[in-house]
Amino acid sequence: MSRVTLAQWQMLAAVVDHGGFARAAEAIHKSPSTLNHAVHKLEEQLGVRVLEPAGRQVRLTEAGEMLLRRARQLIESAAALEEVAGSLAEGLEAEVVLAVDQVFPPDALARALATFSAAYPHVRVQLHETVLNGGIEMLYDGRADLVISGLSAQGFLGEPLATVRFVAVAHPDHPLHRLGRPLDLRDLVQHRQLVVRDSALRQSMDAGWLKAEQRWTLSHLETSIDMLERGLGFAWLPETRIRQALDTGRLQPLPLTAGGIREIPVQLIHRDRDRAGPATRFLVGALTSEAQRGTGRVEFDAIE
Repeated sequence: MSRVTLAQWQMLAAVVDHGGFARAAEAIHKSPSTLNHAVHKLEEQLGVRVLEPAGRQVRLTEAGEMLLRRARQLIESAAALEEVAGSLAEGLEAEVVLAVDQVFPPDALARALATFSAAYPHVRVQLHETVLNGGIEMLYDGRADLVISGLSAQGFLGEPLATVRFVAVAHPDHPLHRLGRPLDLRDLVQHRQLVVRDSALRQSMDAGWLKAEQRWTLSHLETSIDMLERGLGFAWLPETRIRQALDTGRLQPLPLTAGGIREIPVQLIHRDRDRAGPATRFLVGALTSEAQRGTGRVEFDAIE
């Protein structure tokens, strides 16, 4: 049986986080003497000094830093356990936060949300349309319950949802099409590539072939499609996003000898599967079902 209680670790963390006993006492509504006694009792039970004076404040000793780092894991686990119990007691969460990479088929997303709305009309949904690391960053920050992404998240396990085909396209009158022959990547270098900006704030990245001398970086796929239809560049875009433009001839696949089509696996990642309430679990099922229905494919003889 542990001699040190979780409450003692929580009080030590409060003293450190708030820079002293007085401020911590105000923040967690305890008296300074209660905090002082708890920390001294902790040191006595462990036989290790965890705090030392630093002017008019206190700071962790080297041993204290290591112990508190490990203790924070316990504190977070206990908070998560209480949240799981709260969800079970209440039976239903009030809101689901979903971060979806813009490459995910929009029709599948809309159908899944329609199904979800019919089953849980009173549960709010926050939908964040992200690019590249944007959803993964929200996952790491604890700001999303579910993330759909083509990237992996360290420390999280994802469930395969779909494989999205990216097609290299340009307007039919683009100079690359007027060459009238199969193309390779060297032909693309002299022309403008349109790319979509990573929505992550801290760990943004570039993806796709980026060796064109000219490049425009945009914030949304729809803007990229509009620019393409105006003949302002070329790009690799998800087939499901441009199918209508392809069918009507507003865009045409570039006749690349290789690399004209890329397939990207997309996965669904839980922030915490055990903590997910019934509405979140239902939404996962709806998204999985719609993604597995298949999105159909357009065949391009010139580039396959």
